[in-house]
Amino acid sequence: MMKQFIKEFLKRGAFFCSLGPVIVAIIYIFLLNFGVVETVHVSKIIVEIFSSTIMAFVAAGVSAVYTVDKLQTPTAALIQGSVLLIDYLSVYLLNGWLETSVTAIAVFIGIFIFFFLLIWLFIYFFQKAKIKKLNSKISLKE
Repeated sequence: MMKQFIKEFLKRGAFFCSLGPVIVAIIYIFLLNFGVVETVHVSKIIVEIFSSTIMAFVAAGVSAVYTVDKLQTPTAALIQGSVLLIDYLSVYLLNGWLETSVTAIAVFIGIFIFFFLLIWLFIYFFQKAKIKKLNSKISLKE
């Protein structure tokens, strides 16, 4: 089971890690448009590209947690959410994209939790509607 999880983690991570440089580019588009940054040192860009590539690898790879049969969906979601939060927060702090104050970190965590739960509520209600539709089709055939 663990071997399958690791294999799936690596496969998903490798497939999506190319989004790392795209993440850096999007961040700098916003920073440039808001006048926060006009020039960036090459060494800083190199660190940001590598760290965001690792961030994208972990973020995609951790979704493999849903392939572990023994885990209930809420437990898998808690594991995924925790790993994503640590992953994103670490990279944002390392790259200086987030202020290292308690307030900034608390706001970041609050926003992360809000959107993570919002996405899961959407998935829950979508799946519930899908199941209801399938059940009604089954009952019509009987």
